[in-house]
Amino acid sequence: MVLCALIVGILQFFGPGKYSDRISKSQIIYQGDFVWQKSDGSSEAIQVPGKYKVPARENMTIVTQLPDDYAESTLAIRSSLQSIVFYVGGELRAGYDTSHTRLVGKNSASSYVFCPTSAADAGKEVRIELRTNTDQYSGVVNEVYCGDKTQIWEYLFRTYGLETIIGFFLFFAGIITIAFSIVLGIAYQTKFDMEYLGWCVIMAAVWMLGESKLRQLLLPNASALATMCFVMILLCPVPISYYIDTLQHGRHRKTFNIVENIAFFALLVCSVLHISGIADYIETLPIAHGILALTVVIVFVTIFEDHKKGCFKGSGYTLVGLVFAMLCVLIESLSTYFVVSISGIFIGIGMTILLILNLIKTIHDIQAMERGRQKIEMDERRNQMEAISLQMMQTLSTTIEAKDEYTRGHSHRVAEYAVLIAEELGWDKKEIRNLRNAAHLYDIGRIGIPDSILNKPTRLTEEEYAVIKEHTIIGAEILKNITLIDHVKEVARSHHERYDGKGYPDGLKGEEIPLYARIIAIADSYDAMKSRKIYRNPLADEMIYNEILQSRGKQFDPDIADVFLKLLDENRVAIDEDGDSDTEFEFERFITSVMSTMNRQEESEGFDFLTGLPMRNRGEKLAAQFMQQDNGYLVFLDMDNLKKTNDIYGHKAGDRALKLFGSLLMEHAQHSVVCRLGGDEFLMFVSEVSKEEIIDIVTRIQKKFEQCKEEDMEICFADISAGICEVNKGDPFEECYSKADKALYYVKQNGKGSYFFYQQMENEESGSAGTGKDLKMIAKALHDSGKYSGVFNLDYRGFARVFEYMNHLSARYKYEYHLVMVTMETQPDSAPHIESIEEALECMEHVICKKIRSVDVCTRYSSMQYLIILFETEESKIKDIMERIFTQYRKEYKGTPLLPKYEYISMMKEEKKETQV
Repeated sequence: MVLCALIVGILQFFGPGKYSDRISKSQIIYQGDFVWQKSDGSSEAIQVPGKYKVPARENMTIVTQLPDDYAESTLAIRSSLQSIVFYVGGELRAGYDTSHTRLVGKNSASSYVFCPTSAADAGKEVRIELRTNTDQYSGVVNEVYCGDKTQIWEYLFRTYGLETIIGFFLFFAGIITIAFSIVLGIAYQTKFDMEYLGWCVIMAAVWMLGESKLRQLLLPNASALATMCFVMILLCPVPISYYIDTLQHGRHRKTFNIVENIAFFALLVCSVLHISGIADYIETLPIAHGILALTVVIVFVTIFEDHKKGCFKGSGYTLVGLVFAMLCVLIESLSTYFVVSISGIFIGIGMTILLILNLIKTIHDIQAMERGRQKIEMDERRNQMEAISLQMMQTLSTTIEAKDEYTRGHSHRVAEYAVLIAEELGWDKKEIRNLRNAAHLYDIGRIGIPDSILNKPTRLTEEEYAVIKEHTIIGAEILKNITLIDHVKEVARSHHERYDGKGYPDGLKGEEIPLYARIIAIADSYDAMKSRKIYRNPLADEMIYNEILQSRGKQFDPDIADVFLKLLDENRVAIDEDGDSDTEFEFERFITSVMSTMNRQEESEGFDFLTGLPMRNRGEKLAAQFMQQDNGYLVFLDMDNLKKTNDIYGHKAGDRALKLFGSLLMEHAQHSVVCRLGGDEFLMFVSEVSKEEIIDIVTRIQKKFEQCKEEDMEICFADISAGICEVNKGDPFEECYSKADKALYYVKQNGKGSYFFYQQMENEESGSAGTGKDLKMIAKALHDSGKYSGVFNLDYRGFARVFEYMNHLSARYKYEYHLVMVTMETQPDSAPHIESIEEALECMEHVICKKIRSVDVCTRYSSMQYLIILFETEESKIKDIMERIFTQYRKEYKGTPLLPKYEYISMMKEEKKETQV
């Protein structure tokens, strides 16, 4: 359809015309001369068309002599708010005056006036009288047409019909826009800005039709349409204000209310003046234009303010269309004062473009609303699934306890005791709720312990106790993929650790034990002592109190023990036992269905909540399925230097980097399978794309990550590397996975932060050469990594390893080397700014790199110190070397210099020396 429309358009504008007999302008324009007969009796030859100085309400008479060979049937002239009379040979032949047909107003509406003529009028005098009550149009003489009336109308329609067609199009488009917006508003229970834009379009259309040269063909009463044209100009600030206010979500409602009230007041005043005959709408038009200009200024000012504050969330399409439409309105308004006739084409084009762009914006808004609705539904479904999963897991835990009447309700009570402690510690409600949920599942590992041991009526043997202790590891294994509850795995594994380090299974000590586990440990012990066992009765309250007091700092965290002892002292360790109901026995027969439901739930909820991506099992399964259906590319991605980021800036910085990476993958690979393999590794399968497209996707992710790094310096070390394998439909997943991994390995061996295709490796070498190629790559990487000139990019740990290696060389081969420390000190009585200090340190760093040899090594040891290893350097030359460095430093740094000094030690002689410069 688009191609057909394009071909038709090309043929219309560039193809040969089929109507060569159409009337041209020169054929219908009257070519005779005109004389202006002035009221004082004088005459003046004038050019037609033209504008001459004639007072308002005074007749302007122009005269011409028809040629002797005249044979045309019609003379015509356009009235510009003028009454017109035609006299031919002294005889009144035609007239145009609406004073008896219009209800209000002083002037006749602009219209084409036709005077019938014939060959019998050849050589006669034609006199045309023009009269208007408006200064702006007094003395205006438009073109005089001559010819057949049908031909004149044909020419006028061909010349000015486009504006009329656009006007009709906008009128019906505005109606459809309003109706469409109302329907959408009902469907989505919201207000769409398109409705007010529709009113703006309708007003623009009415104005265009009112200004149309062909309006006398449209309606029998052209004066009414002309009057409506001016009313639209006065009223148009109202829908414009509503439209912009809707886009801005009512942030400037009061300002736009003022504009609307001014517009209504101006309409009332101008209407009274028009009806009373004091001043027609055309005479008060500057007032309407002034209010319109004020509206446009307020629109631009409010949009600029919103953009500056980051509040304006409108589409870029809308903003462009709005600016263009406003400019068109201004151009059309200003042209009123410089030209007699206004076409309206600017407003027509501007409103058409704004309407199209706003339609695109509305489609995007609807898509966004649908996505939001779907997200809400998914979140609700996920919350429901989480609640169901939590209930099922708690039911499972309760069912396990129900097998032993002595432990029934134990997890519930432990959870409530833990909540009391957390409340006393001042935790927020979210953390308390999470602690309660974790406490319900902390002992779930007991499911893996035989009933014969759990329900043994006598004390356990050492071997049986060893089996019991395994429940912490079993519980942690069961809960390892449960992300619904924070710290639940830690609690299951560590709730039997002791503060003095004598607990199990890991022998953690002090604050190495997770806080949740330390709280639950004391709650668990209290309930165990408070409960009746098969081999003993409950302990007395005083004995329990003393046991906790004596175990403070040994078994229990002393601070948490103090909190719990305080609760005991104040008699506040009381819990609601409603959760321990006999109805829990009913769940025992559902144990099999509960466990199977848990397995299905864990699989369906296999998402990584840090990055928002599916976990490995789910992602690999989806990728393998898609690879059996489509061609595409399997991409193995790795975040380089994540460990370095964690070591230097902490795991929170590393988490931010991973979260950023995950969001970029979801943003740039929306229709792909993406998952987190674990740690810093990710996998992506993109189907039905070309090599150029997959390169574009990967490079956009890498570039966007680099841009985001500039805003968060704590993740500056991180980079994205990618290995890519081309996949043909049906290729085995394991093989393609291995190839993508090899391509990633190639990238990491050659500088990181890039991408590589496995197929490039196959094309370069084949067969048994692959092993040799790996060795060559490693050799090249080692060779490149060894190129340095004063290795300032070594961190201290790398420097220490080099130092240890040189120590071995020195001991084995009797190589002599020296360790030099350079210290930068501030001069006495000076306090340089931190910027000056950093500049001086950077200068010293640059000088050291330039002056030491390539076999020497250097690192920054502290904020004001550097360490240098001078390899096989004679001790007598150290002073010269350091003097050259310090001299060059003083030469290059022109600010307030720091005072450098150095000291060195010979690793052979171990003699320490110091020099001040």
